[in-house]
Amino acid sequence: MLRAFNALMILALLFFSQYWSDIAVAAESSQANYPHRPVRILVGFAPGGSDIPARILAQKLYEKLGQPFIVDNRPGAGGIIGTDIASKATADGYTLLFATASFPVTAVTFKKLPYDPIKDFTAIVSIGSVPFTLVTHPSVSANSIKAFIALAKAQPGKLNYASTGTGAVGHLASVLFNSQTGISVTHVPYKGTGPAIAAVIIGEVQFMLPHLMAAMPHLLTGKLKALGVASKQRSPLVPDLPTMTESGVPLEEGTWYGVLAPNGTPKSVIGFLNREIIALLRTKDLHDKLASMGIMLDFATPEEFWKFIRSEMNKWSRVIKDAGISPE
Repeated sequence: MLRAFNALMILALLFFSQYWSDIAVAAESSQANYPHRPVRILVGFAPGGSDIPARILAQKLYEKLGQPFIVDNRPGAGGIIGTDIASKATADGYTLLFATASFPVTAVTFKKLPYDPIKDFTAIVSIGSVPFTLVTHPSVSANSIKAFIALAKAQPGKLNYASTGTGAVGHLASVLFNSQTGISVTHVPYKGTGPAIAAVIIGEVQFMLPHLMAAMPHLLTGKLKALGVASKQRSPLVPDLPTMTESGVPLEEGTWYGVLAPNGTPKSVIGFLNREIIALLRTKDLHDKLASMGIMLDFATPEEFWKFIRSEMNKWSRVIKDAGISPE
């Protein structure tokens, strides 16, 4: 009986060994054939904003890889709703998150989130950013960053600035600018970019730090005046506009874009998507399309992109702490 039992155990071990081997081979084969069905790209905002570069990228991925990459807008709560859906998706590479600068901001401005931004996600690739630019109402006498700082210091508390909402990345960038320059100004939050820019145009407030593309139409018509751009290098769209750094203020902030995936997504899929997306970003067609939207390309490895996101969380955490902003 003992010999029979041992024989059965050996047969069982051989069976399960083969079973798990077959499973592993099947999984490896599935990853090697990625993608073999449509891929969903979640965007946590309404159509007409950050989903535009996502749709451009999705179309190029479809043309190259032969499977649809479908942009799925799930707006609400500053991107939290769409991010939450992505965090709970199966980690197989068929659900991705098109992340923006709001991802690390919400991580530090909300006391409680329905997901863990660190544990529930992994980075795939960064794409680029659109810098913020300091714009004023045309009646503001200052025509440079230095002159604006001098004007604000000469009348502390008298100048008002708009933001897209308390705790939004544009607001925090403004707080950082105010801190770096030592000026005292009054914050007036609005519900979105459109109303905030409109408030500057009609003179309800004197200045704002919107992203460049939101301001461009009004700069061209003279309804707004730009003093400086918060980027490492001058933007090709406004080559005569100096950077903040050139003007003595080390501010390099904007709206950035990148692709994340649920944590646990196979490394082979992460690496594949990183390589394919960077290869597309290097093509003249995609580069020119994104550049026409003011996006300055800046791609990196998954590890480099994740390190950047962590550094963004640490930075904004310090900013809100120093400014006395309480997490919601």
